[in-house]
Amino acid sequence: MIAPGTEPGLWRTARALAARDLRLAWRRRGDALQPVLFAVLVVVLFALALGRDPQRLAADAIAVLWLAVLLAGQLALDSLFRSDAEDGSLEQWLLAPVPLSWLVLARVTMHWLTTALPLIAVSPLLAEMLHLPHDQLPMLLASLLLGTPLLSLIGGIVAALTVGIRRSGILVSLLSLPLYVPVLVFGAGSVAAAARGQDPAGALLMLAAGLVVALVVAPLATAAAIRISLS
Repeated sequence: MIAPGTEPGLWRTARALAARDLRLAWRRRGDALQPVLFAVLVVVLFALALGRDPQRLAADAIAVLWLAVLLAGQLALDSLFRSDAEDGSLEQWLLAPVPLSWLVLARVTMHWLTTALPLIAVSPLLAEMLHLPHDQLPMLLASLLLGTPLLSLIGGIVAALTVGIRRSGILVSLLSLPLYVPVLVFGAGSVAAAARGQDPAGALLMLAAGLVVALVVAPLATAAAIRISLS
């Protein structure tokens, strides 16, 4: 029994979970590099398929970059809660003295930091490979910074729903990809609007609004999905 006054607080619990996830990510750093390598491979294949014309590559660069980031994030989505379910840690989450939704939010945040943030970091290099005009790069980074956390929050719900199903990688992709379409539309659309000289604020505001709503709703929905999967 935990003595009164010694219960772990929300931030202390989140820091402990984040430190554990960082240690595991460092031990499995080869797996952590897979999304980045996959995104590079997607960009290279598109560049080879579209030819050497810089103008043609630049015209399709926005869509290719967003698709590369979106698909690369799928690689680590199935393992978001899988290892915790296999070693029994996920059941301990249900007994923790902190809300399950808070633990879910901490895990999804670490998933974004270890998966999506490296992709955003290498996106200038990928953009250079596709001859994306330099003046469009800040808008691309802004759309990715708003869109990728939203993708992680949505993907967390799907990963929680399928955590009790073995070999559910394809199922996770089939369920999550349709939900990703609005994020892809507004994310790539904001950069395309800026490239045409139009105001991209509307698309960015839609991404920001979706992110705010997801930060409130997605952890609760994910926690409910985990309870359903483990019941």
